[in-house]
Parts: sequence; C-alpha cells; structure tokens
Amino acid sequence: MIERIAILGTGLLGTSAGLALRAAGFRGAIAGWNRSPEQAQIALAAGALDSIAADPLQAARESQVVLLCMPIYATLDYMEKLAGVLGSDHLVTDVGSTKRQISEAAGRLFNRPDRAAFLPGHPMAGKERGSAALADAELFRGAVWLFTDDPAAERSAHSAALVKGWREWVVAMGSKTIDLDPARHDELVAWVSHLPQFVATALSALLEEEVGDAPELKDVGGRALREMTRLGASPYSMWRDIAYTNTEAVQAALHALEQRLAHLRENLRTPELRDEFEQANRFRRE
Repeated sequence: MIERIAILGTGLLGTSAGLALRAAGFRGAIAGWNRSPEQAQIALAAGALDSIAADPLQAARESQVVLLCMPIYATLDYMEKLAGVLGSDHLVTDVGSTKRQISEAAGRLFNRPDRAAFLPGHPMAGKERGSAALADAELFRGAVWLFTDDPAAERSAHSAALVKGWREWVVAMGSKTIDLDPARHDELVAWVSHLPQFVATALSALLEEEVGDAPELKDVGGRALREMTRLGASPYSMWRDIAYTNTEAVQAALHALEQRLAHLRENLRTPELRDEFEQANRFRRE
C-alpha cells in the first residue's frame, strides 16, 4: 500500500497530481519540492501537499513513490541522483513528454532487485501555461496516461507492488492507461502533440510579425484565431527539451506538413482541394 509520496516539481502537473490524488481518496502523506519556493507554497496552500521539502533527495528517501514533474533533462539529472540514494522499497515515476531517453536511463539506473523501480509515464494532459496556480484536480480525468515500462524489468516484490499500486492510483485519478514501446510513444506524440504545438508556435509568430500591430486583429480573427493560436502561448522553457529529445520524429512530422501545405497552396482552384477537405472531415468524424 502506498502511504508516502514525494512530488518533485510542483508546477501545473505536479500540483494537479497532488490535488487529483486527494480527490481520488489518497489519505497518505504528500511532500513536495520545487526549485521555486513560491510555486511550492502555492501547491501547499491549494491542498496538493502536506509539507514542503527542503531537500528533494531526502524527501525521496522518506517516501515510497517519487513523482518527477520536471522538464526532461531535469528528470534525467534527478534520475542519476536518485539512483544512488533509493533502494528496492522505492518507486520513481515521471510525466515527461518524450520517453526514449528516459526509458533508456531507467534500464541503466533502476529496475533491478536491489534498486528502486522506475516506471516511465506520460499523462496526455496539460495546459499551454505551466504554473501551480493553474492546477486542477480534474486535469487527468478522461485523459490517457501512457506508460513505456520495460517488460523485462527485474524488480523486487515490494517495488513491483508499488508499480501496481501507482497504476491503480492513476486510474483512480480518472485516467485511462496505455502501454507503449518508448520509440513508438515518441513517434505518436510527435504527430498528435508536438506537431500541433509547433504549428501553433509558427502561426502565432507569423501573425505577430505580419499583422501583430493591427488594433482590430483579435476582433477580426474571432474564435478561429483563438483556437488555432492557443498553444502559441506555451513557453520555450516547456518545449526546448521536447525538441531536443524527439528531434527526428518532430522533423519528420513537420516535413510531411510542409509538403501537405504546398499541395494545398498549389491546388486552391482544383478538385484536389475538395478531396483534402473530405479527408479532413473523415478524420474528425472518426
């Protein structure tokens, strides 16, 4: 039974996880840490945490489950730190948006009978801005929480039980779980998550450059403009590590879109345009 959880990184996802655990009935202790003390205080005041940890490694040692809610390179850094101080009575899991490098590090540093377990995870939930103040206990309800666990992992009976327990809490928070191979995960999210973000970023930057000073812009654009550029508010700090760790898959998706846009540009006055709309409509219906 899981009774002590440490959340390292109390921004949007970490604070939302604490709130969602409480809403799902978790009655154990939740300690939190954030490199920004202000974010940790917001999480504490919201009821996502019972306490703020002064030392993240000490908080991890005193917990059974450690949830890493950090950018990908920070997650990889803390995986190295935690591997040396945790044992087979611990589980470490994460919420990183790319999984290949994290899964490789998990196989190297964890998942042996004498070491902590590591369960790579990725909830397909979030907002364009990351902050504890925007946390929501319902953020994961109806979302898919992806796992890229290694089926060959060798774990102690205790750490295996923690893995099972954490999966059950994810479901209790309202998520559907799916297991994927890490490479397949990164390929899929490049299409369904990363490509929309970079399209919105490019479109928003282009609009800012071309018509950003037009006083009537927002009124003229209306709902279409708001929906298409919402993700353009996402900060670089959230997406830099994703671009660095899933470069090839994102490049392939962007290249395919470039070709599709060129096809549209060249067929604005041909029946090919109708065919594009029909295919797009089929995707939305399905």
